[in-house]
Amino acid sequence: MPVAAAAAKRGDLNRYLTAIGNVAAFNTVTVKSRVDGQIVKVAFKEGDTVHQGDLLVEIDPRPYQAQLSQAEGQLAKDQATLLNAKVTLARDRSLYQQGVIARQDFDNQQSVLGQSAGAVISDRANIDAAKVQLAYCRITAPITGRIGLRLVDQGNIVHAADTTGLAVITQLQPIAVDFSIPEDNLPQVVQDMRKGQELPVDAYDRELKNRLAAGMLETFDSQIDQSTGTIKLKAIFQNNDYSLFPNQFVNVKLLVDTKRDTVLVPAAAIQRNPQGAFVYVVKPDNTIEVRTVTVGATQGDVVALDSGVTPGELLVTDGLDKLAEGSKVSVQVAANATAHKSSQ
Repeated sequence: MPVAAAAAKRGDLNRYLTAIGNVAAFNTVTVKSRVDGQIVKVAFKEGDTVHQGDLLVEIDPRPYQAQLSQAEGQLAKDQATLLNAKVTLARDRSLYQQGVIARQDFDNQQSVLGQSAGAVISDRANIDAAKVQLAYCRITAPITGRIGLRLVDQGNIVHAADTTGLAVITQLQPIAVDFSIPEDNLPQVVQDMRKGQELPVDAYDRELKNRLAAGMLETFDSQIDQSTGTIKLKAIFQNNDYSLFPNQFVNVKLLVDTKRDTVLVPAAAIQRNPQGAFVYVVKPDNTIEVRTVTVGATQGDVVALDSGVTPGELLVTDGLDKLAEGSKVSVQVAANATAHKSSQ
């Protein structure tokens, strides 16, 4: 009876939790103007990576430079008035002590001195405010990230009340992936994180064939979603090659456990009956032995066995329908990928 068989191997089996994830940027900023004015310079190129502090847009500073000069002139004027009030008060104090002027005149001059001092303080505050407004004419990048398409052009008039913004900066390095796992798997994840273990997370394409990026689990949400019985997790990816973009859907594989130095067999070799799991072992004389096994863990099409099979034994994976204890078979050894798959 022709059958296909594969050899049991010894190796490590990685156990994953698979979920659908959504790529999310850590920071996204819509750049807006904080002053009114005409754009005289657009310093960025669409799609470039900008760094925090880089000049993006420059607004005509002349109206705000004039306001600053006006405030500085008012300060100089009020400082002169304050100095004169101090000199006059010193003279009136001497005259009052000599009885030349009345107490009312001396008190009035003290009041004038206080008003002049207050005017100087107000002028300095106006200068600071004018400097802030002038600084806002140079709009710089608040974060490091990729800048999108510009929303306004040079020459346009912008206002602080505009809601559209000038451009959008999105942080792509690092980047996050949000995904959910069943609440039953949460205790194991929490236990591993409390031990200080870093849990690897892989992001795959829609077909779960090509790995896009490798990262680490960052944290988990503070509560379980009662409507779905799941909890959200966040993984962080360095994204050096820009393989992940915000709002992209990916398949996520979270490594939660590894069974080390165990016997690995193809899942197709495992059969079940009311008594439990068993396999068809091909003996050296090409006869079949039915053997009970203990399944330890399963990941994809690879199964880890706790007992029942030793490495190197051939297990039937195809053509099992009519097999029985002692059946004579003609074996075609199947390609065995258990060692490779277990390490992925």
